[in-house]
Amino acid sequence: MQARKYYSRTPITEAVIDIRVELLPEVQPDVLVQVQSSIQAEYPELENMFILEGLMMVGDSVGARANQSQIGYRFVSSDQKQILQTRLDGFTFSRLAPYECWEKFRDEAKRLWSIYESLTNPKTIVRLAVRYINRLDIPLPVGDLKDYLRTFPEVSADLPQGLSGYFMQLQIPQDNLGAIIVLNETIVPPPVPDIVSVLLDIDIFKERNTPNNEVEIWGFLEQLHKLADEVFEACITERTRELIN
Repeated sequence: MQARKYYSRTPITEAVIDIRVELLPEVQPDVLVQVQSSIQAEYPELENMFILEGLMMVGDSVGARANQSQIGYRFVSSDQKQILQTRLDGFTFSRLAPYECWEKFRDEAKRLWSIYESLTNPKTIVRLAVRYINRLDIPLPVGDLKDYLRTFPEVSADLPQGLSGYFMQLQIPQDNLGAIIVLNETIVPPPVPDIVSVLLDIDIFKERNTPNNEVEIWGFLEQLHKLADEVFEACITERTRELIN
């Protein structure tokens, strides 16, 4: 697979770095909110994050009960383009469009992670992931989506070939990294008429034997990013490259 090229009209709508952790029991949400004191100038918007748990009771009568508990905080940048989640189960940093480059995205994630890590002192890292959500806008009329996509559901020649929608998921193990590629592809509503929009969602993660020291964590995320770029290039054709160049 080839490395991803630079595209002036990059189709990336969201890039994500996700680090799941196991924390000590004494780390509670009041610890996580302390991140704010270091980033408030750049991330002024603060939102609480909750998890809703339901319990169904069956006996002489049927009933249900729901409990809400706080799991962390969400910080949003002034321009609404960057989002940090600090949770009891981990750290997630997202960059929305326009996406500039991996280096700038990675360096900000690394800066924010160092703040989260210093406050929570994780026992262990349980999952590392890099995710890129791409939206490919293809002008109508489209004779065959295979002119634009190399990874695409095969429709039997005995069936009509027109598609008004589809959803495809592939899970591809990467034994050399101990990681898994989850590739989701579907048609989504277009931003303007006369276009068909295809969502190409590339999520690559490792959940076993994950690195736990700083150098290895970011070295491994670098490998996942490189692989994500290669997967993207493997999924598109030259015709698509012409659209986003």
